[in-house]
Amino acid sequence: MKILIYKEALLEPLLSICGVVEKRQTLPILSNILIHVEDEIIRLTATDMEVEACFIIQHKSEETGRTTVPAKKFLDIVKALPDNTEVELNISDDKIKINCGKSKFTLGVMSAEDFPSIEKLDEVANLQLPEKSLKKLLEHTQFAMAHQDVRYYLNGLLIELDGDHIRAVATDGHRLALSETSFASGLSELLQIIVPRKGVLEISKLLTDSDSEIEVVISQNHLRVITENQSLTTKLIDGKFPDYGRVVPQDSNKKVFAVREKLRSGMARTSILSNEKFRGVRMVLEEGKIIASANNPEQETAEEEIEVMYSGAGMEIGFNVSYLLDVLNIIKTDQVILELKDSDSSCLITSAEDSNSKYVIMPMRL
Repeated sequence: MKILIYKEALLEPLLSICGVVEKRQTLPILSNILIHVEDEIIRLTATDMEVEACFIIQHKSEETGRTTVPAKKFLDIVKALPDNTEVELNISDDKIKINCGKSKFTLGVMSAEDFPSIEKLDEVANLQLPEKSLKKLLEHTQFAMAHQDVRYYLNGLLIELDGDHIRAVATDGHRLALSETSFASGLSELLQIIVPRKGVLEISKLLTDSDSEIEVVISQNHLRVITENQSLTTKLIDGKFPDYGRVVPQDSNKKVFAVREKLRSGMARTSILSNEKFRGVRMVLEEGKIIASANNPEQETAEEEIEVMYSGAGMEIGFNVSYLLDVLNIIKTDQVILELKDSDSSCLITSAEDSNSKYVIMPMRL
């Protein structure tokens, strides 16, 4: 089987799907990508048995067939070829020859029959929604996912659908991020799924800020996101996500209005001398200002006075400053609102101009 294709037409799909391939695999075939040539398309697929990425290249070909090639080596070769050049792929039963100008490479291949694929999904829901809407939901929440937590259901992101909204929620037990948007799903019952961390990150790479609609297919065990030329399928986490509604503070009695960039830069400067392990920063709230301070085991100290809009009783509270900075980096509007109660209660952070996203940070003792 012979394929003639330009480098650029091959490189973008390879960059898109090769992130799914793990460096260490239990099965050798999982280090390869599947190349499937049909009459009008070339389909490239990568999988780690949990996440499957597929890219379709519109390309007429005289021949059809399937094989698998080593993902990393193939990608590195294509990246290294000169720009705007035609690449010739000659595929036989046991090897693939890659020719481009004076460059020639030969790689071993493995049988396509051994390449695992996710079977056809038994749909629970099939949705059409704007690509940028899903991208925004994931961007505003995924940073709060846990990483290798023994509570496996926290190592992912909750997607919740009711008749009028689609909601994304992530928490690692110390902070929570929630974002929602209006969406007429047509569902008569509440639907909740937990998407694993890797699936969330790969879907985020796939999505753009386009207004075009994408297809989202949900089955009992899988989620599939389909764009014009790509699809990504991920297994779902089987578990019960915490009741996030109980985590969001409802009885805060202190409301602080701050310029986001002033607060972010002030906290970032204070954090320089915080304890590298615990990242604690003390915030003293007074009339019209927050005084942020930090110290470390070397007896070094930092203090920053940040102007805010607040009038009321003073209070003192401690936070992991990394959690606070993550939120302030995600929010893009000029003004933020901090809602507080006392030094033992969580802080609720929202944008003054966008109430669709909420962030909760638990306090820490300093």
